[in-house]
Amino acid sequence: MIDLLIVSAYFILVFVVAITGRHGKQVTTEEYFLSSRSLKWPSIAFSTIATNIQGYQFLGMMGSAYLYGMAQASLEINAIEGILLAAFIFVPIYLKEQIITITQFIKSRLGNTVALFYSLSNILLFSTITLGAALFWGAYAADIVFADYLSFIHEDRLIRIAILIVCLGLFSAIYTYFGGLSAVVRTDVIQFIILLSGGVVVLFIAIHHLGGWSQLYEKTGDLMHLHLPADHEKLPWTHIFGLFLLNINYWCANQSVVQRSLAAKSLKHAQIGLMVGGLMKYVMAAIIVLPGIALVGILGENGLSDPDMAFPYLVSTYLPVGLKGLILCALFASLMSTVDSTFNSLATLWSIDIYRVYVNKNATDRQVVKTGKNAILLSFISGVTIGIVLLYLKFQDSGAAFTHTLNELRYYINCGIVVLICAAVFLIAPKHRVALIAFFGTVVLQLVFKGIFPEMNYFVRAMWVIIIGFAIIFAFSKTQFKGWKDLLVSDSRRITQLGIGMALSLVLLHVVFH
Repeated sequence: MIDLLIVSAYFILVFVVAITGRHGKQVTTEEYFLSSRSLKWPSIAFSTIATNIQGYQFLGMMGSAYLYGMAQASLEINAIEGILLAAFIFVPIYLKEQIITITQFIKSRLGNTVALFYSLSNILLFSTITLGAALFWGAYAADIVFADYLSFIHEDRLIRIAILIVCLGLFSAIYTYFGGLSAVVRTDVIQFIILLSGGVVVLFIAIHHLGGWSQLYEKTGDLMHLHLPADHEKLPWTHIFGLFLLNINYWCANQSVVQRSLAAKSLKHAQIGLMVGGLMKYVMAAIIVLPGIALVGILGENGLSDPDMAFPYLVSTYLPVGLKGLILCALFASLMSTVDSTFNSLATLWSIDIYRVYVNKNATDRQVVKTGKNAILLSFISGVTIGIVLLYLKFQDSGAAFTHTLNELRYYINCGIVVLICAAVFLIAPKHRVALIAFFGTVVLQLVFKGIFPEMNYFVRAMWVIIIGFAIIFAFSKTQFKGWKDLLVSDSRRITQLGIGMALSLVLLHVVFH
């Protein structure tokens, strides 16, 4: 009962915070989609990282850490690379051009046609796989860990999770609909605090039952390595090269992530917010990975048959009443912080890139905002539909590892996005037609590589596809690279020093935990 009261209080708090200061009828486009460009660095940091964390990271990534150890942390800590590129190269350009969507920047550099396909690809990806996967994994993880608590919803597990998907998606859609980016950011700050608190509790409980921090090396020393052999099936050390390029997509060109930086009060707030968020990625890596490793030492030979049960086992076995309610709130927060950001970004992309450019060129701010709100309702339907489809597929084959399949599907689009954004930023005069050919060519290259090298790790495959796609634009455009002095922008010397320090810290981690 105490745990359910905690969860109820969480939902009430989120809703009250979301509707506080909601917009009136005369809201402007920048007010609704960019919070009047007034975000300060704490909001940027907390909201960005809250958006990044999903239920699957607690469930699947902790399970992967149970199997493969610290190598799983590579996906978290190497985000620093993308964050630094965003902070010192991409975001300064975006802020200088005063854009609302990244598509507008693509349009200025690569033309209308490329921009249209760029935007439509993102809208398709966000409204299906991104929303559906976030809703599914959040609801599925919550039910796995707290089936007894949630049984009042429905006795049949399939129906219960489906109801959770619909209700959580609807709740997120409602406050995003009324409040825009301001509501998303305010609720994300709360959700991040809850995520962090819940994760820290699980981490320290796991380390306590292991016997202390030193036992990570004494009992599980073989798992305390970031780099696995190059022929490893899932996490070869070579994956970091493909991951580096894909991080450009996520941290530098993903509207749902970058939108907070676009709404920054100044370049200073954007850069500090991103780098503070980068420091938080180190914390999230510890929260997600170390409990899985610790559980190996705790259980010893009596290990789990299903590694994905690592997080549920820790919560159900070691956490007392009250703290379990906090963890359930954290799982719901991981879902909603991703979903509300995606709703807001879909609304922005559709109304700014499509409606105002191709449907109603003379649209007023009120009409643009209304269209964005309608896009939230439509994407709620598509996201819930895909989430329930994924749920059905999971129950049809409980052993289905379609997370990796979903990643690969994303990369069919994401690789082309990386090629376009890099050409737009790093090349002096990329040819528009060549860029469009390279964008679609990345899909063909994915299929070719998968056919010829079916065993190739998909991160490595993505690396080669991106390199070849970018090389095509560079070679056939007969252009040159921009100088680094023109690309690197910092608000102050102190911020530059902080960026250098973060880069060195990442290198140090790879050396120490190699």
